[in-house]
Amino acid sequence: MRFFMPLSLLACLLALLVLRGLATNEAFHDDRIAISVDKTTVPDHLLKGGPVIDARGSKNEKPVSYHIPDRTAVLSFDDGPSPQWTPKILDVLASRDVRADFFVTGAMTTRNPELIRKIVAGGHELGVHTFTHPDLVYQSPTRISWELAQTQLALAGVAGVHSALFRPPYSSDATAMDDWNYPVIKYVGARGYLTAFIDRDTDDWRRPGVEEIVKAAMPARPGAGALILLHDAGGDRTQTVAALEQIIDKLKAEGYRFTTISDALGASSATVPVTGYQLWAGKGYIWATQVAVHTLPVLVGLLALVGFLNFGRFGLMLVLAPIHARRAKRRDAWGPPVTGKVTVLVPAYNERECIANTLNSLAVSDHPIEVIVIDDGSSDGTADIVEAMNLPFVRLIRQANGGKSSALNTGIAAASHEIIVMMDGDTVFEPSTVRELVQPFGDPAIGAVAGNAKVGNRDSLIGAWQHIEYVLGHNLDRRMYDMLNVIQTIPGAVGAFRKEALRRVGGMSDDTLAEDTDITIAVLCDGWRIVYAEHARAWTEAPASLQQLWSQRYRWSYGSMQAMWKHRGAVTSRGPAGRFGRLGLPLVVLFGVVAPLLAPLVDLFLLYGVFFGDAGITLASWGGFILLQAALSWYAFHLDGEKPWYLISLPIQQLVYRQLMYIVLLQSAITAMTGGRLRWQKLRRTGEVAVPVEVRP
Repeated sequence: MRFFMPLSLLACLLALLVLRGLATNEAFHDDRIAISVDKTTVPDHLLKGGPVIDARGSKNEKPVSYHIPDRTAVLSFDDGPSPQWTPKILDVLASRDVRADFFVTGAMTTRNPELIRKIVAGGHELGVHTFTHPDLVYQSPTRISWELAQTQLALAGVAGVHSALFRPPYSSDATAMDDWNYPVIKYVGARGYLTAFIDRDTDDWRRPGVEEIVKAAMPARPGAGALILLHDAGGDRTQTVAALEQIIDKLKAEGYRFTTISDALGASSATVPVTGYQLWAGKGYIWATQVAVHTLPVLVGLLALVGFLNFGRFGLMLVLAPIHARRAKRRDAWGPPVTGKVTVLVPAYNERECIANTLNSLAVSDHPIEVIVIDDGSSDGTADIVEAMNLPFVRLIRQANGGKSSALNTGIAAASHEIIVMMDGDTVFEPSTVRELVQPFGDPAIGAVAGNAKVGNRDSLIGAWQHIEYVLGHNLDRRMYDMLNVIQTIPGAVGAFRKEALRRVGGMSDDTLAEDTDITIAVLCDGWRIVYAEHARAWTEAPASLQQLWSQRYRWSYGSMQAMWKHRGAVTSRGPAGRFGRLGLPLVVLFGVVAPLLAPLVDLFLLYGVFFGDAGITLASWGGFILLQAALSWYAFHLDGEKPWYLISLPIQQLVYRQLMYIVLLQSAITAMTGGRLRWQKLRRTGEVAVPVEVRP
């Protein structure tokens, strides 16, 4: 169920894109046109017969053809309706009291429903000209049935009618039937359609000139009946409109009457009303298509916003990260070195697999420390392991289970020193981590420092993906936010606070599931500066399965949204809180929530472009984005001193891992908007992360 709502939303958006593509004749478009072949299977009487072929019912095995009676003219218009030309043609017909046949496509019907209603209201007859206008000889029976049914659905939705008339795209007169298209005529006939070819092809789509169009429309012999082909869409039809007036006037002067195909054959109209399910299904389809057509500009605008935010973020990173890196190389950047003893807090709940590695890593710290382990009601013997290790610098406090915030507040109250380092019970420090982490406190304006969290179990595919995310999405971001003085999260795995800063904001809060983000924003709003210490490295055990990853990121995303909402008042505040509220909070919301929430649009348009658009251009654009992402990732790895070979999995990460993160964020947003509550979920740990053998200076 956790995937149902986000995936349903994405599926609905993709369906809207496809519906819009159908309405614009982009989706499933096939522009292949067959060249005439042999006519060995076509009965000779059909090749020499009239333009209307009846292969319905019992006539399917032996189709018959009908001529238009003498002194009778039927005007037929293909490819519409067009909002530019169909109204002009209807005006000409109305002014001369002439009825005609309009062979419409489903795509044009869905886009121009009012014109279909106007055609029906004018007493004209409708015919089906397929939905996407493909040459049916290349299509499967399933596709042919879909083309017909979808067009009928559109006609029912816009005008409450169906039509029993059919004209194949790219057709001509009956003599053009061959071994390829004759089976199509029989297939369509078996489904109840009367196929209407033509007697006279005006070639008006070529725009040969008004005189040539009129000449081509004239019957082959004086007085002969004629089914005349014209077009009311597909290009400039100025010549068609002008020629139409002359054709009608000229044939009327010769004693011709104008009517529809059905009337000419002495049959009832092929345009018949529909009711019940067919009617309402059609209305629903047209409603959905109209929503899709009007939604696309919004989606395109949001896609542009995603591009703007992503490229804006990339630009800020590329400008600010090098400045931060140069500052990090200066050992005197913060004033006199910090050499005094500090307190390290280790909140622990059921960490028996990891706690020994955590404390052993602290035992080799090159900075003087006291360590306080706060056992938060563990039931797996975590506290017993700490006692059994009997480390002289470690103090153990046991308390009933109250959550991480409660455990940290207990540790803060017991801390002996002004600088407090916080780490998770599943994390290990390098010998230099504490020393590197506390050096910025040489500047009295600094209230907290974020360390550099690393994925320790990076050798699996999921671990490698998280490693890329940590280096690029967390640490490179922090460099940027540091230079803007708006770091919004000090990672629970490695961070340090001035005790005075914690006291002034009331300590850790359990109002949100992201206590690290909550306390960081509170310290910023209180006027303290927060910086990022890239050399203060900590190695943490990342989730090793998709289930665990989902649980962790769901909590992170939801908790971060809670923290942002909690501190929303900063937007209208004065002083440091106002600065964060009007600069930092919008950046966090835009880069951390809006851009990721809208990012699935990139993948939806990618799918649409590959299947229904120009696949080459689409894939080239996506490949360019991946190359840009790879270049930025390589730079981030370079700054962090990491081996770039992990980036081999970046394309797969973009296709799989990134989509999972989208779904997590969507689900978190849905939970937040619906007022849902999320419980703290403890991840299973293996204790496989230890201090790396090769520790960098």
